Amino acid sequence: QVQLVESGGGLVQAGGSLRLSCTASGIISVIDAMGWYRQAPGKQRELVTTITLSGSTNYADSVKDRFTITRDNAKNMVYLEMNSLKPEDTAVYYCHAANQFNGMDYWGKGTLVTVSS
Repeated sequence: QVQLVESGGGLVQAGGSLRLSCTASGIISVIDAMGWYRQAPGKQRELVTTITLSGSTNYADSVKDRFTITRDNAKNMVYLEMNSLKPEDTAVYYCHAANQFNGMDYWGKGTLVTVSS
């Protein structure tokens, strides 16, 4: 079993920056890709970005060149640096991890990011 805990959300003005952190605990060895998803009010959860064990990254078009995902495998942590934030980035951000052996998904409880205009 894997547990994920996010931190770093909050209120920021448009154009500002925030850094989210996600700490993984439990049977860490089963984790392959980690990433961030978000869910805005009234919308479906969507992929923001992912990073593999080897460091390959993938970004949604809406956040490319503004958001950066990094991973510290020694600390079992993944980070999301968010710059040039826009009101449309307002959402609950969820940390995600994938089990490389059985495909199971693990989710954190989410952290709220609110961007004011």
